Amino acid sequence: MYKIIQTIVPVSRSTFGSLCSRSSSTGGFSIKLNDEQREMQDLAKKFTRDEIIPKAAYYDKTGEFPYDVVKKAHSVGLMNLSLPQEYGGTGLNCLDSCLVVEELAFGCSGIQVAITSSGLAQSPVILAGNDQQKKKYLGRLAEEPMFAAFAVTEPGAGSDVNGIKTRAEKKGDEWIINGQKMWITNGGIANWYFVLARTNPDPKAPASKAFTGFIVEANTPGVTPGRKEMNMGQRCSDTRGITFEDVRVPKENVLIGEGAGFKVAMQTFDKTRSPVAAGAVGIATRALHEATNYALQRKTFGIPIAQHQAVSSLLADMAISVETGRLIWMKAAFEEDNDSQNRAYYASIAKCYAADMANRVASDAVQVFGGAGFNSEYPVEKLMRDAKIYQIYEGTSQIQRLIVAKSLIAEAKRRI
Repeated sequence: MYKIIQTIVPVSRSTFGSLCSRSSSTGGFSIKLNDEQREMQDLAKKFTRDEIIPKAAYYDKTGEFPYDVVKKAHSVGLMNLSLPQEYGGTGLNCLDSCLVVEELAFGCSGIQVAITSSGLAQSPVILAGNDQQKKKYLGRLAEEPMFAAFAVTEPGAGSDVNGIKTRAEKKGDEWIINGQKMWITNGGIANWYFVLARTNPDPKAPASKAFTGFIVEANTPGVTPGRKEMNMGQRCSDTRGITFEDVRVPKENVLIGEGAGFKVAMQTFDKTRSPVAAGAVGIATRALHEATNYALQRKTFGIPIAQHQAVSSLLADMAISVETGRLIWMKAAFEEDNDSQNRAYYASIAKCYAADMANRVASDAVQVFGGAGFNSEYPVEKLMRDAKIYQIYEGTSQIQRLIVAKSLIAEAKRRI
């Protein structure tokens, strides 16, 4: 078994909070972690070793939501990583959040998603909410282990956000929402949702003016979560469809204003794709370590298979891929933390590369294990299943390539 850390660091929420307050500066780009970042990384490693790895197989098999692990994560400050400190969060910048996410995903990306995925719904409120909205909806998540959900995807609209059919109609001081969302992480356990709905009935209206973002309380009459989806991987994550039927939302729950929802949603992805890439690197790192350890133990023709050139070359390629993936999420997170004009470009590169890389490395790990890798008693088949979703959620790998190409072409045209 891979030994995650060499020293035991006591974990407490107050300790984590003090570390966060010291590590929020950006400065110049560097791949060398400072002392505070290393301490935070060690805290996440210890939690992963003690709380996540021993329970990962159980939650993968049962599909149960890991409430016990999540509650412990909340108690030590590992939830609400990017939530501003003034609203009760840890206030980490993007790069520091990614450090934690990668370590948690090393143990189990499904449990990591359960712990950190509320950040996707929090981001629109952090980016666009007024002070009253932030205090009310962000503050309650910090007080106790509650969840929020980002409700954008629909049965017929995933990457094509402009295809959203959910509608909101203004009536007096309220908005009435009708529609259906699909594949919503935290859909059945969320305390509130960020909901993107079409408010301009003109089908020719540009996306930048057609949609509005709403904060919707989960207990509002007309909000109905569907059954929990049993997915290929990340099985303990709560993924469901949500139906909105004549759901009444007060005007105070509109983010920024009517027609600003698409911009808010896209800015959110710029902010959250680096942590997704970090999660993919966490899976790939685990796959590499499991494959390396197995290659040292398994013998064929009288020697460990690690000494066979075919296997050692495979391990080397896996290591090169993992290190490259880590470098690109660090670059993307740095660009985000410094509010770079190129942050969307780098976020898409990081998300695309890390997702594809994690799938390749997990598949290679199964190959190193041979027949044992195809068996559910060994960890690498789970890693291979968990990795697949990274090429799909928060924008498919194909969509990321379109974003990168669009940015690349636009820059080339400016130079002509």
